[in-house]
Amino acid sequence: MTETTAPTRPAQRRRTLPTGFACAGCGFVAAPATVPLRCPNARPGDDVDHVLRRTLDTTRVAWPSGGEANPYVRYRTLLHGYHLARAAGQSDAAIVAEIERLNDAVAAVDGHGFRTTPLTDGDGFLVKDETRNVSGSHKARHLFGTLLSLRLAGGDRPDRPLAIASCGNAALAAAVVARAAQRELRVFVPTDAEAAVVQRIGALGAQVTHCERRPGERGDPSVLRMREAVADGAMPFTCQGNENGLAIEGGLTLGYELADQLREMGRSADHLFVQVGGGALASSVIQALTEARSLGAIDSLPRIYAVQTRNAHPLVRAYGLLRARLNHGDSTEEELVWASHHRSEFMWPWSPAPRSIAGGILDDETYDWLAVVRGMVATRGRPLLVSEAELRAANELARQSTDIDVDHTGSAGLAGLLQLRRDGDISPNQTSVVLFTGVRRNGGTP
Repeated sequence: MTETTAPTRPAQRRRTLPTGFACAGCGFVAAPATVPLRCPNARPGDDVDHVLRRTLDTTRVAWPSGGEANPYVRYRTLLHGYHLARAAGQSDAAIVAEIERLNDAVAAVDGHGFRTTPLTDGDGFLVKDETRNVSGSHKARHLFGTLLSLRLAGGDRPDRPLAIASCGNAALAAAVVARAAQRELRVFVPTDAEAAVVQRIGALGAQVTHCERRPGERGDPSVLRMREAVADGAMPFTCQGNENGLAIEGGLTLGYELADQLREMGRSADHLFVQVGGGALASSVIQALTEARSLGAIDSLPRIYAVQTRNAHPLVRAYGLLRARLNHGDSTEEELVWASHHRSEFMWPWSPAPRSIAGGILDDETYDWLAVVRGMVATRGRPLLVSEAELRAANELARQSTDIDVDHTGSAGLAGLLQLRRDGDISPNQTSVVLFTGVRRNGGTP
């Protein structure tokens, strides 16, 4: 099953919505009354970069002016599920009540629900602190947004099990949200997943499967086992954008918050550093800021820098291959379109299996790579490679200069900023933003 159909009325069938979903690879456009999970045209071996993306007609919506603390309430008019619910006859008040009900259920499980996370001053940079978010990272945004869209659209199937592949934070976030929604969850993790995180996932009622790499197998074994579960009927409740396009929409709230907070401070961001594993975080933030600019919330986009570890950098590899083609004289857009139909020439599983102190960005592939590359090209940013020593130094500075107990994955973007500072590529008068995305667990031992 690749998409869920919402209840429709005759009037709904005749009109379009300001939001929708389209595949960035093949151009498929979902029917207005549907909430898609993945592109139905995706076939093994077709080499098209099938990633569904929520579209927004910015001429038909306005930037939200409310000050609600819950981001899913504050930015509800920018979400596809909201417009589907309204088209089906639900009132704005009823939608807000549904959001709050689900959020209250999350709070009952995790101790607190979703609230705007702070943007604070660090040591000459601004920090968006996600370590205090639900389950201790940004990951729950993606998954709460997925379940919320399905609920608002009236297309959720409570009896359908959920499935996720993750090395830690995303699985923990999924377990919290699934428990809140009283849903069955199957979690596929690598064999070296952190024991304390796995224990917490199990305590939340999820079924955990440790996945060994099979002989001759290419790609993340946990992702491969998740795909098998989806083929057997489970719903992809994961943060890989090519498996679950709704996950990207759920993460938009982070970028929306950042835009509002910069405006409230009277500042603009010159540079944004985002640590990249599978790509959903960077993809979501880039899209959110782009929409915020179109709607007048911010005046300009920061340069986007995608940070990866030297031990595994499939995005950096793909970017280098694409830049080599651009040097031959073809237009950027032509090459990006060409790349979307020749994925295997740019993105393939990293080998051998890597290790790093920043284990959360060791994805074998950057699943949503093309959207991140587009963002870097459009803003004149670029990817950055950081060493293990730079990751350690950045994490030490992060915890010394702020009161944020961030882990090495969560502070990896700062390692990129420090590298450019060292090389003299950033002026001290410019504003740089980093995202601290995960709290230290188990005493911070890698």
